[in-house]
Amino acid sequence: MSFFKKMLASVGVGAAKVNTELHTPEVTPGGVISGIVYIEGGDVEQNVDRIYLTIKTHYIREHNDRKVNETAVVAKYLLTEGFILQPGAKLEKSFSFELPENLPITLHRAEVWVETGLDISSAMDPSDRDRLHVVPTKDMNTVLDAIDLLGFKLREVTNDYAPKLGGNLPFVQGFEFVPTSKFRGYLDELEVLFYPMGDSLELLLQIDRRALGLGGIFSEAMGTDESFVRLHLYERHLARGADSVAQGLEEIISKHL
Repeated sequence: MSFFKKMLASVGVGAAKVNTELHTPEVTPGGVISGIVYIEGGDVEQNVDRIYLTIKTHYIREHNDRKVNETAVVAKYLLTEGFILQPGAKLEKSFSFELPENLPITLHRAEVWVETGLDISSAMDPSDRDRLHVVPTKDMNTVLDAIDLLGFKLREVTNDYAPKLGGNLPFVQGFEFVPTSKFRGYLDELEVLFYPMGDSLELLLQIDRRALGLGGIFSEAMGTDESFVRLHLYERHLARGADSVAQGLEEIISKHL
C-alpha cells in the first residue's frame, strides 16, 4: 500500500464509493424508508468509522433583512459501526427505518433528500444523495380535501424558521391558501401547520382577515388582523371524512372574521 495512494484516497481519488438504492422513493411522514446501501472499496485499505443515513431539507431564515436558505437534519440513522474496508471490496447493507411524523411534504419548492455517508477518518467522506418524494398522510389528505371544499386554493408551501413552533426542528412547514369563493373578500389567506400525533392530528390555523373599512386598515397596520387557532382532530373526527371536517373548519373560520 503506497504512501501516494493513501494521500490520493484522503482527497477522494481512488477512495471508497457509496451508492444507495431506495425501495421506497415515495413515503409519508411516520412511514417507513427502506433500501440497500452499496459500498465499494477503493485502491487502498480504509478505516470506516460508521455508515449513516441522513434525511435533510432546506428552510428559509431571515438574516439582516435577507432571506437565506439553511439546511436542516430532520433525522439521522446509524447503519453500521466501524469496520475496515479492503481495496476493491464490495459490500451491501439493507436498511429499514421509521420516518419522523414531522417529515416535510415535498410540494411546490419544498425538497427532502437522503444522504448516505461513509465516515472515514483523515479522509474525504464519500456520500450519495437521493431525492425523496414525501406525500401527505391519509389524515392530512382529509384536511386538505376539506380546505379545498371550502373554496381555498393552495398558493405556497414553505419551510420557515420557527424554532418555538417546530419542536425538535428549527422550522415549520406552512401551507398557505387563498380563498376563491365563500371566504373571498373576507380573508387574505389561511395558513395551516400540521402536527401529526399518532392516531390524531393537530392543526395550527393562522386566519388572516382582509382589511375592511378604516378600522380594518388600522388592524392590518397594527398586526391585529390575524387570529391563531389550535385544533385537535382525533381519529373519530377524521373518520367522518372531508365533508365533516370542512363543516368544523368553516365554523371556526367564521367565528374569527
